[in-house]
Amino acid sequence: MSDDEQPMNPWFFIAALNGFSAVAAGAYGWHILAADDAGRQFFMIASEYQMWHALALFVVAWAAGEAAAGQARLVHFAGVSFTVGIILFSGSLYIFAVTGAMPAEGATPVGGIALLTGWAALIWLGGRTFFKR
Repeated sequence: MSDDEQPMNPWFFIAALNGFSAVAAGAYGWHILAADDAGRQFFMIASEYQMWHALALFVVAWAAGEAAAGQARLVHFAGVSFTVGIILFSGSLYIFAVTGAMPAEGATPVGGIALLTGWAALIWLGGRTFFKR
């Protein structure tokens, strides 16, 4: 299979989609959103966290291409954790900023825990790789 025939890494697509939507959300939140200052601040925090974790998903995309067979599950777990975290954490803040109501009780902290879990998985992966030397 040649390079141009290889299937695209899904984490690359998910990372790019989140990066694009974070920029679009930031522009919407800053220039269009008719919210008070607190609502706009929640919206911008959501956008910033989404962007940072889109970048983390690019790390996952890279690691997925480099991971040994035994590490692939941990890389995938980190990607799923970041994706769930973005949806719950940033998503709930976006909804709160626009509507003034939380969409689901506890969605924001659960999303934050999912984001931390993704980072912990990358720490674990990096530690396993580093200390095996």
